[in-house]
Amino acid sequence: MKFENVTVTKRANVYFDGKCVSHNIELADGTSKSVGVILPATLTFNTGAPEIMELLEGKCNVTLAGETEAVAYAGGESFSVPGDSSFVIEVVEPVHYVCHFG
Repeated sequence: MKFENVTVTKRANVYFDGKCVSHNIELADGTSKSVGVILPATLTFNTGAPEIMELLEGKCNVTLAGETEAVAYAGGESFSVPGDSSFVIEVVEPVHYVCHFG
Protein backbone atom coordinates (compact mmCIF):
# COMPACT_ATOMS: atom_id res chain seq x y z
CA MET A 1 0.00 0.00 0.00
CA LYS A 2 3.07 2.24 -0.06
CA PHE A 3 5.75 3.05 -2.63
CA GLU A 4 9.22 4.01 -1.39
CA ASN A 5 11.73 6.34 -3.09
CA VAL A 6 9.48 7.70 -5.84
CA THR A 7 9.29 10.85 -7.89
CA VAL A 8 5.77 12.26 -8.19
CA THR A 9 4.59 14.52 -10.98
CA LYS A 10 2.95 17.41 -9.13
CA ARG A 11 0.38 18.26 -11.76
CA ALA A 12 -2.57 15.88 -11.72
CA ASN A 13 -3.89 14.14 -14.82
CA VAL A 14 -7.57 15.10 -14.95
CA TYR A 15 -9.73 13.21 -17.44
CA PHE A 16 -13.42 13.09 -18.33
CA ASP A 17 -14.37 16.37 -16.62
CA GLY A 18 -12.78 15.29 -13.33
CA LYS A 19 -14.28 11.80 -13.18
CA CYS A 20 -10.74 10.36 -13.29
CA VAL A 21 -7.81 12.01 -11.51
CA SER A 22 -4.34 10.49 -11.26
CA HIS A 23 -0.68 11.31 -10.61
CA ASN A 24 2.28 9.81 -12.43
CA ILE A 25 5.02 8.32 -10.28
CA GLU A 26 8.45 6.99 -11.17
CA LEU A 27 10.18 4.43 -8.97
CA ALA A 28 13.92 4.41 -8.30
CA ASP A 29 14.38 1.67 -10.94
CA GLY A 30 12.74 3.87 -13.61
CA THR A 31 9.40 2.04 -13.59
CA SER A 32 6.42 4.34 -14.28
CA LYS A 33 2.97 3.99 -12.75
CA SER A 34 -0.08 6.14 -12.22
CA VAL A 35 -2.09 6.28 -9.02
CA GLY A 36 -5.60 7.65 -9.01
CA VAL A 37 -9.34 7.57 -8.47
CA ILE A 38 -12.20 7.07 -10.91
CA LEU A 39 -15.62 8.29 -9.80
CA PRO A 40 -18.89 6.55 -10.75
CA ALA A 41 -19.32 6.85 -14.53
CA THR A 42 -18.95 4.81 -17.71
CA LEU A 43 -15.71 5.78 -19.46
CA THR A 44 -13.60 4.53 -22.37
CA PHE A 45 -9.81 4.49 -21.99
CA ASN A 46 -7.29 3.92 -24.78
CA THR A 47 -3.91 2.32 -24.09
CA GLY A 48 -0.53 2.83 -25.70
CA ALA A 49 1.53 0.36 -23.68
CA PRO A 50 0.11 -2.75 -22.01
CA GLU A 51 -1.39 -1.99 -18.59
CA ILE A 52 -2.29 -3.82 -15.44
CA MET A 53 -4.99 -2.03 -13.47
CA GLU A 54 -4.70 -2.92 -9.79
CA LEU A 55 -7.84 -1.98 -7.85
CA LEU A 56 -7.21 -1.01 -4.25
CA GLU A 57 -10.85 -0.17 -3.44
CA GLY A 58 -14.14 0.15 -5.27
CA LYS A 59 -16.24 -1.82 -7.73
CA CYS A 60 -16.46 -1.71 -11.51
CA ASN A 61 -17.40 -3.63 -14.64
CA VAL A 62 -14.82 -3.76 -17.44
CA THR A 63 -15.25 -4.62 -21.10
CA LEU A 64 -12.00 -5.03 -23.03
CA ALA A 65 -11.85 -4.11 -26.73
CA GLY A 66 -13.23 -6.95 -28.82
CA GLU A 67 -15.19 -8.46 -25.93
CA THR A 68 -18.97 -8.34 -25.57
CA GLU A 69 -19.32 -9.25 -21.89
CA ALA A 70 -18.27 -7.03 -19.00
CA VAL A 71 -16.33 -8.60 -16.13
CA ALA A 72 -16.89 -7.39 -12.55
CA TYR A 73 -13.85 -6.37 -10.48
CA ALA A 74 -13.49 -5.10 -6.92
CA GLY A 75 -10.77 -3.87 -4.60
CA GLY A 76 -7.98 -6.42 -4.27
CA GLU A 77 -8.33 -7.58 -7.89
CA SER A 78 -6.64 -6.52 -11.11
CA PHE A 79 -7.13 -6.78 -14.86
CA SER A 80 -4.76 -6.56 -17.84
CA VAL A 81 -5.23 -4.49 -20.97
CA PRO A 82 -3.12 -5.04 -24.11
CA GLY A 83 -1.15 -2.17 -25.63
CA ASP A 84 -2.71 -0.17 -28.46
CA SER A 85 -6.16 -1.20 -27.28
CA SER A 86 -9.01 0.15 -25.17
CA PHE A 87 -11.46 -0.74 -22.43
CA VAL A 88 -14.78 0.52 -21.13
CA ILE A 89 -15.05 0.81 -17.37
CA GLU A 90 -18.38 1.25 -15.60
CA VAL A 91 -17.51 2.41 -12.09
CA VAL A 92 -20.14 1.35 -9.57
CA GLU A 93 -18.28 2.55 -6.44
CA PRO A 94 -15.28 4.94 -6.61
CA VAL A 95 -12.23 2.99 -7.76
CA HIS A 96 -8.83 3.70 -6.20
CA TYR A 97 -6.20 2.21 -8.48
CA VAL A 98 -2.57 1.80 -9.46
CA CYS A 99 -1.92 1.46 -13.17
CA HIS A 100 1.23 -0.54 -13.90
CA PHE A 101 2.62 0.17 -17.40
CA GLY A 102 4.55 -2.18 -19.64
